[in-house]
Amino acid sequence: MRARYTAFTLKDEAYLLASWHPSSRPQPPLFDTSPPKWIGLQVRAHRPLDADHAEVEFVARYRIGGRAQRLHETSRFVREHGLWYYVDGDIHEGNGDEGTP
Repeated sequence: MRARYTAFTLKDEAYLLASWHPSSRPQPPLFDTSPPKWIGLQVRAHRPLDADHAEVEFVARYRIGGRAQRLHETSRFVREHGLWYYVDGDIHEGNGDEGTP
């Protein structure tokens, strides 16, 4: 999770695409002309479901147009051939300033 967050902060599209499971991987480009400025990550929980499946709950803070926002998500990961891949996630709604950038 931390590696993917760092890849978002660095706009490392190649790493993000490589770490995204093929079943849910979006088409590039991942970044538009005005991507958010990421300003913090808090991992709230890590839940192994079995040897090859896990969930990570996190809050990532970012700014768009000078306005601070946050993304609160529970992400699902799967391990295949020894590598972990992001599959998808559920966005936690709540305070009106959350959403996928």
